Amino acid sequence: MGEVYFYHLTRAPLEVTLPTLLEKAVGAGMKCVVRGTEATDLEALDLAIWTARDDSFLPHGVAGGDHDAAQPILLTKGAQASYSNNANCLMSVHGAEVTADEATALTRACILFDGNDGAALQHAREQWRSLTGAGVTAQYWSEESGRWEKKAEHKPD
Repeated sequence: MGEVYFYHLTRAPLEVTLPTLLEKAVGAGMKCVVRGTEATDLEALDLAIWTARDDSFLPHGVAGGDHDAAQPILLTKGAQASYSNNANCLMSVHGAEVTADEATALTRACILFDGNDGAALQHAREQWRSLTGAGVTAQYWSEESGRWEKKAEHKPD
């Protein structure tokens, strides 16, 4: 049974945080999907992943290419393309939906949201209630203090 990690971004922007989390996930042997809602936002994240660090390389692609199945990280805006690389980790950005069935089928799902955006914060709260209400194990992480700290955890009975 998978877990959902909520990442409440208040200091570092998504373009900085996402490559760091992807690097850790791939380093742990996971294959990842980054699910967004708009093609232009995914294009910006594609560039951010390519240029995140001078001393490392995160191989990835945007869904719809010839080599989707071979990508350790695949960016997509649709659920249908999400598993063409057999991902076991989903990173949801810009309010992309994550279902309870997905969360439990994966090793990990991460929901990254901008804590300085009231609508994004409200949407993340609704996702927390929906997923934990469906019995999904979840953790809530905040960087408010300057470093990542676990602020809440839900484990189903």
